[in-house]
Amino acid sequence: VQLQASGGGLVQPGGSLRLSCTAIGSIISIDAMGWYRQAPGKQRELVAIITSSSNPNYVDSVKGRFTISRDYAKNTVSLQMNSLKPEDTATYYCNAVVRGYLRPQSTDYWGPGTLVTVSS
Repeated sequence: VQLQASGGGLVQPGGSLRLSCTAIGSIISIDAMGWYRQAPGKQRELVAIITSSSNPNYVDSVKGRFTISRDYAKNTVSLQMNSLKPEDTATYYCNAVVRGYLRPQSTDYWGPGTLVTVSS
């Protein structure tokens, strides 16, 4: 299973970006998909996650600004980020908890990371 992410870049404060991530491989089911981020000198933190029951959860700092959504048929998760702030600057990592044909137990998979820079 591989995760392919896209959508990072440079944006001014107050702007918007959309991240997308697709899980590719021999997949039985995906228990959850989400986004984490890591800023320089800081620990990786959960930004948003959506489970197979479609319940989203967000870190407090992004509530009301970010929206996570999932396309179950395409094994894709997206993160719409609005009203971006400089403190949102970080490398964003896609995460999926996957049950695969080659590895049927729930396993964490990570995308390679995409850089989001919020700066004027």
